[in-house]
Amino acid sequence: MTGKEKAVVIGAGMGGLAAAIRLSALGLSVTVVEMADAPGGKARAVASEAGPVDTGPTVMTLPDVADSLFRLCDTRLEDEIDLIPLPRLARHFWPGSGPLDLLPNPEANFDAIRSFAGLREAEGFARFDKLSAGLLTAFDAPVMRAGRPMLAPVALAALRQPRLWPALIPGLSLERLLKGYFRDPRLVQLFGRYATYVGGRPAQSPAVLSLIWRVEAQGVFAVRQGMHGLAAALARVAAAKGVEFRFATRARRIVRQGGHVTGVEIEGGGTLACTVCVFNGDPQALAEGHLGDAVAVARSAKPAKRSLSAWVWAFAAEPQGVELAHHNVFFTADPAQEFGPIARGDMPVAPTLYVCAQDRDLGTPPPALERFEIILNGPAGHPPPTDEDALCRTRTFPALRAQGLTFSPQPGAQALLTPQILSRRYPGSQGAIYGASPEAAMAAFQRPTARTALAGLYLAGGGAHPGAGVPMALLSGAHAATAVAEDRLKPLLQTSVLQTPAQAKGRISASASDREATLGGTSTRSQPTGQKPSR
Repeated sequence: MTGKEKAVVIGAGMGGLAAAIRLSALGLSVTVVEMADAPGGKARAVASEAGPVDTGPTVMTLPDVADSLFRLCDTRLEDEIDLIPLPRLARHFWPGSGPLDLLPNPEANFDAIRSFAGLREAEGFARFDKLSAGLLTAFDAPVMRAGRPMLAPVALAALRQPRLWPALIPGLSLERLLKGYFRDPRLVQLFGRYATYVGGRPAQSPAVLSLIWRVEAQGVFAVRQGMHGLAAALARVAAAKGVEFRFATRARRIVRQGGHVTGVEIEGGGTLACTVCVFNGDPQALAEGHLGDAVAVARSAKPAKRSLSAWVWAFAAEPQGVELAHHNVFFTADPAQEFGPIARGDMPVAPTLYVCAQDRDLGTPPPALERFEIILNGPAGHPPPTDEDALCRTRTFPALRAQGLTFSPQPGAQALLTPQILSRRYPGSQGAIYGASPEAAMAAFQRPTARTALAGLYLAGGGAHPGAGVPMALLSGAHAATAVAEDRLKPLLQTSVLQTPAQAKGRISASASDREATLGGTSTRSQPTGQKPSR
């Protein structure tokens, strides 16, 4: 182990876990430092009488991304967690109407929407579904799965598929696009909701976010152990492959020497020497100096606009009233009473409420006391309202009661996670859950990529490319590891100009194991390939 090049990953969120596994597979000696006492980052859980309740992401899509990490650790996703394909993507309620179930089957969804809103709306859905599928195909390889998003392949796909053009019009919002497909405002609300899944408002987010529908339509999965259980499983298999984890350990400062990362100073004294550091946190934390002045070169004069935050209830109770699925959305009758206050920095007056019934649709009857996570969207970076807990309670549970859902007992204030708590827990975030806001025409191409302006420092996590969500955060870790591998390959090519890239690439792992890690580093400085991390 002492002869290996050393890497330190700051943060054991999904992106950090993915980076750690992939760096270890490249032959580096990897240490992960995490200030919390468990892995997961925002995929956390709180204790309840019914067991641990998730307080972060609940939607699992694109399981192949996670499975690839387990396979690097000589195991499989299905051998480490119980992954359950959900029979319903989500159940949707409106005051006075509903529910409407959407399913992982286009024909079934056509029939469901026809029964719910008529043939014209079902035909609109069919056209929208084709648009969304085309967008996902166009963006998947050159944007989501590429280390640096590429616009040219997307433009070429649009030239070949004119039906994609409406969604790529600069300045066209997701809400405006949807009004071209649906006349029923409830369906505009439903499919516009996907903007909030990456932290944006439907009327301000680009139309291209309609592709998120097709990501979910391919299948949504539940993890019986909870989403925090997925993080725990990744940490477990990583440790078995030699990754060292230091929980309850805060990174204080990234150390540099000669323009290159040389170590990470940790709270309580001591420095972990390394030539590679992956930061799995909000990139704005670097810009604000939370990890010292070594990353001053990454700062930007203008901080990025923040995504949405949220108030999150996590508790155990017995539900009464409407029949719930695993994922449920209770829409407000007036979207202006949700997004208008958010725009002013206030709690929504009449919010749409997402309810995850964590014990539903798992193939077994739910217990009498079930686990619930309720999310109420809100603004980031604003002071809390007066009597925040009481106000949030009155805007959550009476609204659900009006649509037929009640809980016994109702949760206490200790069950509420607020934007201010999120801000303290995740430095630099201002409480934003999804990093930078997606509310810009080119937002997908402007997130910071893995490389930074400081040689040896890389980014991973939902605040970096390709963005928020469990599979996207996992992909960010892959992008960081790929950037490390490419940067380590450069000196090999420079010292043997006759050697082909393929030959050099075959030597990477062996070379990494044989070289002694030194403070000077072994990789050359690479220039940023995108916007600087502070944006």
